[in-house]
Amino acid sequence: MLIRRHDAPLDDAEWRAFLRDHDFGELIAPGSGRGLPVVVPTHFVWDGDREVVFHLARANPAWDALAERPRALLSVFGAYAYVPGHWNQDEHGVPTSYYAAVQLACDAEVVDDPARLAAILERQLGHFQPEGLHAPVTPDDERYAALLPSIRGLRLAVTDVRAKLKFGTNRTVAHREAVAAKLAERGSALDLEARAHVLDRIERGRR
Repeated sequence: MLIRRHDAPLDDAEWRAFLRDHDFGELIAPGSGRGLPVVVPTHFVWDGDREVVFHLARANPAWDALAERPRALLSVFGAYAYVPGHWNQDEHGVPTSYYAAVQLACDAEVVDDPARLAAILERQLGHFQPEGLHAPVTPDDERYAALLPSIRGLRLAVTDVRAKLKFGTNRTVAHREAVAAKLAERGSALDLEARAHVLDRIERGRR
């Protein structure tokens, strides 16, 4: 991911806040000697610091790649919006994209132990189903015991973070405020999320 001088420095609190609100990304497992990495879209649970956990089907090709090399990248992005060239300049303007992206470089540990796998599944259910409505996950439960062998858990220990909030910080405040107004006018959910980031970074620059 290209990070230009005007994209940095990025306050840790900014990318952490983004990652707390975005819990779906792509696991990228390069393996060893492959022509292309294995890329798996997935929900995940982040502990707010240095650990990510989730599960995948036992048949997923990511396991072979992780067996070859237990390293992976978790790529998470959001708040993406197309910015037309005429918003940036006039009919000769170059279009761009606004977006937020966080990439976590990780050491990967595969979890097959039934108790630890059940704990990962319990954490996921607690995160994604705060309303409950699920049985407690234990490997001793007859129905869970029949289901757990079909999945494997993955624990990612974060070793490095690259983050970028690309929201026109190389432009003047007046220009960014004008783009924010255009995003509000266009009004999709992603436009409004991008607009919030534009205005937040303007406010941070004034502090």
